[in-house]
Amino acid sequence: MVDTDRITGAAKELGGKVQGTVGDLTGSKRDSLEGRAREAQGAAETLYGQAKDTVRDAAEHVADTAREIGGRVRDTVGNLIDSDDVEDRARRAQGAAGDTYDRAERSVRRAGREAYDRAEDAYETGGRSLRQGGREVSHQVAEHPVAALLVAGLLGYGLGLLIHGRD
Repeated sequence: MVDTDRITGAAKELGGKVQGTVGDLTGSKRDSLEGRAREAQGAAETLYGQAKDTVRDAAEHVADTAREIGGRVRDTVGNLIDSDDVEDRARRAQGAAGDTYDRAERSVRRAGREAYDRAEDAYETGGRSLRQGGREVSHQVAEHPVAALLVAGLLGYGLGLLIHGRD
């Protein structure tokens, strides 16, 4: 299952690339910088979604492996139940397998929390940059409405060409 942060991050990243390119083409440093900031925020959100997917998959894999090992140990103990020495060894092995599973689960959870925290920090930083960029764009549109309309028209034309192609 793909995390929704990956999808929205990719969309924001693409939007930032378009805005940055339009800023480069029109010579608007602000649009260019805002686009790059938006692109970075999208990339961070995509990485955050990927990290969540990876941690979820790793946790499921560790749990499946631990269940499989536990089942094997249980079967082995069942087969060797007649021997007290073997039964004792099997129980110790089962206990060691349980301890290993617990350590692995704690490690995966810790790694997941760390990945989540780092991704959340990157997401918040990107959000602040995007809000600041939005304020700057609003300011530029208010100062230069004709230029903003021209940029919007060029952007619409470019997107139309991308979507429909040249006939």
